[in-house]
Amino acid sequence: MPGPVFIPGDTVDLHTIEEADLDFLQRGRNDPQVWRAIGRAVPANGPQERQFFEEVVSADGSVQLLVCADGEPVGTVGLDDTDDRSDAAELGYWVAPDHHRQGYGTAAAELLVGYGFDQLGLHRVEARVFEFNDASQTLLEGVGFTQEGVHREVAFIDGEYQDACWYGLLEDEWREA
Repeated sequence: MPGPVFIPGDTVDLHTIEEADLDFLQRGRNDPQVWRAIGRAVPANGPQERQFFEEVVSADGSVQLLVCADGEPVGTVGLDDTDDRSDAAELGYWVAPDHHRQGYGTAAAELLVGYGFDQLGLHRVEARVFEFNDASQTLLEGVGFTQEGVHREVAFIDGEYQDACWYGLLEDEWREA
């Protein structure tokens, strides 16, 4: 059962992540369509998912939320390393494969990016996506991100090195859109 709604939206709501959500998170992260897309090619067992919950979800300097549609979890979205000195954070997300192509990732990213600029006082949000992940690149560009560069052969996935594309979005660009 998801925690309380933290950021309400029209298509999805962003809820706090609670211990009861760990099974959903573990199933999602271990799905091949998810772990390939996020570049995490090692399995996560229950204790490892709990460690992620305790060290990342529950940590200061990060906002990690559960994406829910009609009260049911469909994915996660987060802002990592909210850096007070540069007023920047990295956006990360995944949506369970059964819920792909329904706009949930875009809606969640828009809500959390808006929260980052409006409530956290961020100046910049960045994201990285592997070159083979066209859907995620389209999502970021639809939210207003601009591709800024490529880190060549940065991760080993599916037996070969993959490039990662870096995207950035500045607060004034967000407000103008």
